[in-house]
Amino acid sequence: MTTHDRVRQQLHALEALLREHQHWRMDEPEAHLFTSTQPFCMDTMEPVEWLQWVLIPRMHALLDSAQPLPTAFAVAPYYEMALTADHPQREVLLEALQALDALFAQDKS
Repeated sequence: MTTHDRVRQQLHALEALLREHQHWRMDEPEAHLFTSTQPFCMDTMEPVEWLQWVLIPRMHALLDSAQPLPTAFAVAPYYEMALTADHPQREVLLEALQALDALFAQDKS
């Protein structure tokens, strides 16, 4: 299995996790929320919204067009700070994001 395949598999797992815990939304955020200049759109979106509306679709677009994957990639550290300690799915989300990050670390070795 290629790195691209493993990344796609992990993105599907992340989406399934968001759906399972009712973090998946049907209504797309308003267009202006995507124009943030802050990392992770932290000033316009909730952390789990960014996963659904930015990270997952952009990564799938890279994979679908057979583009090179990012070489400097780590989202879990942001989520360790952004998700409060009492967030009900904090640990399971962090585990999924760390697994995604690990795929990029493996690709460098």
